[in-house]
Amino acid sequence: MTKMKPVVHYSIAFDSVMISTEDLILGTKRLLETTRPVVLPVSVPIKTLITSADVLHSWAIPSLGIKIDAVPGRINQFVMEIKHPGFYFGQCSELCGSMHSFMPITLHVVYQDDFSNWVKKTGQIV
Repeated sequence: MTKMKPVVHYSIAFDSVMISTEDLILGTKRLLETTRPVVLPVSVPIKTLITSADVLHSWAIPSLGIKIDAVPGRINQFVMEIKHPGFYFGQCSELCGSMHSFMPITLHVVYQDDFSNWVKKTGQIV
């Protein structure tokens, strides 16, 4: 008999914006770094729901093979399971308005224990 993993539901929401050029420190990635990365656990299936409140966006992280549109009035979904911890960078790949071509995405993928500690420490659960 196959043992099933327990299902844990988290709903995480917060704002994250591009770090301005003046605030960059040596070693950071210009136009890719954000003020707060999205923190996710490694090797866990993650169901992601995406929508938009204003215009079309396209949430893209090329190194993970992810590109999904955020459409006002619709909810798109996908499931991802990231196998290796680390930082993953992407950007909005639509020209959807002023400064939107510079809308970066930063994922910080960590081990489950580190993720649980982050959740407890930051209280990001909605």
